Amino acid sequence: MIKVGIVGGTGYTGVELLRLLAVHPDVELTAITSRKEDGLPVADMFPSLRGRVNLAFSAPDKADLTQCDVVFFATPHGVAMAQAPALLAAGVKVIDLAADFRLKDRASFEKWYKIEHTAPELIEEAVYGLPELNREEIRGARLIANPGCYPTTMQLGFVPLLKAGLVDAGNLIADAKSGVSGAGRKAEIGTLFSESSDNFKAYGVAGHRHTPETSAQLQRFTDDKVGLIFTPHLVPMIRGMHATLYARLTKDVTDAELQALFEDAYKDSPFVDVMPFGSHPETRSTRGSNMLRLAVHRPDGGNTVVLLVVQDNLVKGASGQAVQCMNLMFGFEETTGLQQIALLP
Repeated sequence: MIKVGIVGGTGYTGVELLRLLAVHPDVELTAITSRKEDGLPVADMFPSLRGRVNLAFSAPDKADLTQCDVVFFATPHGVAMAQAPALLAAGVKVIDLAADFRLKDRASFEKWYKIEHTAPELIEEAVYGLPELNREEIRGARLIANPGCYPTTMQLGFVPLLKAGLVDAGNLIADAKSGVSGAGRKAEIGTLFSESSDNFKAYGVAGHRHTPETSAQLQRFTDDKVGLIFTPHLVPMIRGMHATLYARLTKDVTDAELQALFEDAYKDSPFVDVMPFGSHPETRSTRGSNMLRLAVHRPDGGNTVVLLVVQDNLVKGASGQAVQCMNLMFGFEETTGLQQIALLP
């Protein structure tokens, strides 16, 4: 049994961590911080956790996080880098769901996130927490940079093709859609019901901060320079993410070989479901679960591969992936506490 703390337990990724960890057999929830909600029982804010989480929120200065074995940061960018050094020095492992340690290039981080990085000495040590690609590194890590939700879909789609040298790395295209919960649990005009319901729009077309994160990670798997065009969209649903990925083939390969490539790549990955060739995965098939589903297409038998990738942006795209990393870091079965079946209808 390990002791777990959560910094920032009132947002969507925070409550998702609570939902998953409350039923994890090897976890004791020890501290949940919120400066604004200090003293409020967690179940009063989130009635879904009544009878499961008996803790109250505590102000950060009242929570002794050094007594924890691992601390999750479900906080805005910049919080983890301020607190992680002291926790690591005390022997506590850290999993950051924000972007503080995702980019190895400090200048790139400061450009895209508009804040100074205050713990540059930890950037190189941090392990990028995508288990399907970095499983062994995660096992030995003490600091995890949890991937962004969009980057998870793009990497798990493109990497097998890049590793096999089958596509033009300089011309990758990702057209991705996310539910409104991806914007976080805060009041903003653009995510109000009357603004986002019955509506569909793109954003960040000129440049999005998940592009450098994804490009840097994809570059690890090819000697050719990666060129990625990524366009995110907001769709009127609460949870869910759908990425349609395009890559141009540079070698002769059959449909069966393409399918086998993905099946082999993820045969030991319990949370990646490679569907039959030509399938159309739906976001609702992953709702509330840690499963990512993908399908391979090749329109008209031509030289373009189209990948359809779906996941729950709050689970595999955030908190579930973080728990998956925790399981690896502490020697638990990777699937422990994460075997929920998607909710249908």
